[in-house]
Amino acid sequence: MRKIYAYIVLLLLPLMGSCAGIRYMTIETREPAQVTLPAGVRKVLIVSNVAQQPNDIGHNIKKLGKDKFDKTTASSDSVAIYYTEALAQFLGEEEYFDDVLYSDRQLRRDNNFWLEQPLQPEVMIEMKNESGVDAIISLDKLVMQTNRTDHFHQEGYIYGDISGKIQSVIRVYLPTMDGQIPAVQFNDSLKWEGYDISDGRAYAELILPTQEDAMKELAVYAAERMTKVFSAHWEFQDRWLYTSVKSKMREADLYAKNHQWEEAIPIWESVFNRERNKNNRAKTAHNIAVGYEMLDDMEQAVKWANTAFDLMMESTTSSSLDFRRSTIYKSEILRRADASNKLDMQSE
Repeated sequence: MRKIYAYIVLLLLPLMGSCAGIRYMTIETREPAQVTLPAGVRKVLIVSNVAQQPNDIGHNIKKLGKDKFDKTTASSDSVAIYYTEALAQFLGEEEYFDDVLYSDRQLRRDNNFWLEQPLQPEVMIEMKNESGVDAIISLDKLVMQTNRTDHFHQEGYIYGDISGKIQSVIRVYLPTMDGQIPAVQFNDSLKWEGYDISDGRAYAELILPTQEDAMKELAVYAAERMTKVFSAHWEFQDRWLYTSVKSKMREADLYAKNHQWEEAIPIWESVFNRERNKNNRAKTAHNIAVGYEMLDDMEQAVKWANTAFDLMMESTTSSSLDFRRSTIYKSEILRRADASNKLDMQSE
């Protein structure tokens, strides 16, 4: 487990006796890549293999006083570069691959924007041999759309919004797999609101980007999301522990606050063994499961999460918050156990 971050104390209705509660914490979990590449792929090259989108395709504006959109122009120059450079940077920061290289080589010299042209095997092999990489990650399709709507004037500035959509296709080219694996598609959208202002004065904290800048922000956003497809990565997750005024529970919680899980778990286990109330046993079992999760002992975490769920099911209704929490955590710990297995395979 990497880090445990700031704790937030939240007192709810009595949970384990008088003045009991629940304490939330945020953790970082290591998540596997969504695409498992062969073990030998340790060095990759990021390239752009798209033709530039024409300025007059995909962009609209609805000006003040208008009831419909009119076509407008926006330059997508350098947008593919923003995408691939950001992807190379983000993948490098994750330190999943031994090395991540970037090429600014212009692979597409045609103007056939709508035609998707995967890398030819001979081009892929040439680039692989020149760079010494094990695989090439190529942006093979990039389509952008932006719609701007102007809403009102205020102090000489127009307030409006821009909605942007992105469609992209990325392939990983590997000589051992006849040149490529199935395409990874990414479609998403973002929205901005603010004042159309370029003088850096009034409302500077709420500025509407140009449609060109919106496309670049979309490209960086897509690159960040695609990083999780190809690389193991860290993500923030919420966890909670049940607290109580009982001395042993307070003692265990003090250890937990200091990340001393090996000291906290035996105390919770002793409380669990002595406790007769099923609901209290369920909450203590949950704490034990979280403790083992913090130690990356997923087998024990799953065991105790199942115990907590079974006891919660026996001691409360399916509509109670405690039962819902137990259901959520059981599902999450099973997912994490599966993710842990994938991480082990990806690290071999």
